[in-house]
Amino acid sequence: MNRKEPLNMEYNSQKDELIIPEYGRNVQNMILYAKTIEDDRARQQVVEEIIDMMMMMHPQNRNLEDYRIKLWRHVFKIASYDLKVSPPLGITPSPADDNKKPDKVNYPSAEPGFRHYGNNVQRLIRRAIEMDPGPKRNGFVATIASYMKLAYRTWNKEHFVSDDVIKTDLEIISNGQLSLDELGSIENLTPANQSNMNNNNNRRRSNNQGGNNNRQQRNNSGSSGGGRSSYGGGRQQSNNNGGGGKFNPRNNKRK
Repeated sequence: MNRKEPLNMEYNSQKDELIIPEYGRNVQNMILYAKTIEDDRARQQVVEEIIDMMMMMHPQNRNLEDYRIKLWRHVFKIASYDLKVSPPLGITPSPADDNKKPDKVNYPSAEPGFRHYGNNVQRLIRRAIEMDPGPKRNGFVATIASYMKLAYRTWNKEHFVSDDVIKTDLEIISNGQLSLDELGSIENLTPANQSNMNNNNNRRRSNNQGGNNNRQQRNNSGSSGGGRSSYGGGRQQSNNNGGGGKFNPRNNKRK
């Protein structure tokens, strides 16, 4: 009895390590094959076709501007940076690009104790400090204080916000260069908006009432006209009844 020879199974653990697993082993084998092509023109064409195929694998990234440049960097990385081809921009990636760290993002600096006002309020306060003293600056500072009170009430709905708290915070943030002692109480932005809304609602209500009155008048006039028509109809009916002998066909037949 002839015994079949066992199949030689090759596991992934026995194969070469994938440099970038997201592209798969076939892409890596094609790039390694491109390295063995001696003709420069044929090698360039093969690598460009590999780039096109890599783009088809991730179609959601086609519209990104630097996505194709990113693919060229990945191709060089898979080829261990030993690939004689010309990238589109003429910049050949190097192993130093793998260790390149991105630039740090400069986050806006804000006072840790006054974050509930927001960074824009601090910008407005710095702008007010640069202004010349006068009525224009006082009005600008009063507007900033009103917005601060509105922002404070937005994030602290359960607590009462007094003008003294806003004045104190404004002096602390401005390092004592802005003060509201001479301006009196702080006008909140919400009552003005509420009054405007009430005025608009009153206008709508008056317009609706005028429209209802007009409709009522039209209905009344229509009802009176219907009475006249019914009265006329009754008069016509009485005339018909009174002269029934002349117009009734049966009466004519009797005559």
